[in-house]
Amino acid sequence: MWQAVIVVGGLGILFGITLTFFHIKFHVEENPIISKIQELLPGANCGACGYAGCSAFAEAVASGKEEPEKCAGLSEENLKKICALLGIEEKEKRKMVARVFCCGKNVRRVFNSPVKDCRQLKALYNTNLECEYGCIGLGSCEKACPFGAISMEDGIPKIDEEKCTGCGKCVEVCPQNIIHLVPYENKVYVACSSHDKGAKVIKICENGCIGCGKCVKVCENGAIKLEENLAVVDFEKCDGCGKCIEACPRKVIFPVRKEVAVLNK
Repeated sequence: MWQAVIVVGGLGILFGITLTFFHIKFHVEENPIISKIQELLPGANCGACGYAGCSAFAEAVASGKEEPEKCAGLSEENLKKICALLGIEEKEKRKMVARVFCCGKNVRRVFNSPVKDCRQLKALYNTNLECEYGCIGLGSCEKACPFGAISMEDGIPKIDEEKCTGCGKCVEVCPQNIIHLVPYENKVYVACSSHDKGAKVIKICENGCIGCGKCVKVCENGAIKLEENLAVVDFEKCDGCGKCIEACPRKVIFPVRKEVAVLNK
């Protein structure tokens, strides 16, 4: 019995020595910059950069395969620090945020379904609304957000733009394609995605855009145009004067933030 114990113990020691030898022989020192870069990344492992997680992205940045600004959640301050670590010129990073282009005031169909995911409901029933373009409202975007920037209120997602990093995960999971990434500094937006004619919109939604064109007429910068019965804002041309908000009979054009929108009275 004791002989077997000695043999097993000896083999264990031998294996241990062998593993230690190979570990020392083939060990590759990790670039210390990788860990420093990783410490400066958000750590959400959202995958929006195209990598499995922040660790893999940090390696790619350290090796020069990727630019650090590709990380949507990276703050301006930490971007500067990473560029300093790498000895590269800092590039301007434009903050993008997600915005929901639906006001959630459309008529919902009455039916019972155990489905709790927007994509599944879309595949099974197309929609649970009379408006085929509107928000389904089951919160798939909220569940997908790795930064806790989305909450559901009255069946419509509300986005906290201070928490939103523009990673685009919510955009990816929305089967209705009503969530878009837009520049943080933009001033007004049309909370609708419907391309139905005005007469139909009036019947099924309290606030949906009817394509009347009044906003287009009052905009002095040519920042709004109609595309298939829907008013669309050109964020690069919009100066936030607020005239379109006042002119809209459906009240579906909103200022983004009070401190940004310049509503001329």
